[in-house]
Amino acid sequence: MADALELDALWEDFHRVVNMTSAELADWLRVRDAGQSTEPLPDDAGPPLGQHVLAILQKRRTDLTGDDLRAMREVVDLVTSQADLENEPRAGDTRLRHRLMTVGHDPLKPQP
Repeated sequence: MADALELDALWEDFHRVVNMTSAELADWLRVRDAGQSTEPLPDDAGPPLGQHVLAILQKRRTDLTGDDLRAMREVVDLVTSQADLENEPRAGDTRLRHRLMTVGHDPLKPQP
């Protein structure tokens, strides 16, 4: 496990880049996977990393596992490498926006 300072920094970074609520993310994952005639079960919607982010959002910091920490690092790295957090919102790149939304980051959502 990470030491307390690393965990605090990762927790802050993760919650800075994941700007969608668990309800918003769950809704997006269901919409993203819905087809014309079928829709996955709510617990099966979205890719594994998106599902993992959703599970992390529903946990307390003290309940995180090693797998959670790896997923959090992956999300922070993905979002910070793909998104321009300083100059958001960005319009025009729908595929990038949807990819980032799958892990809980909506580039067009106003920052607090």
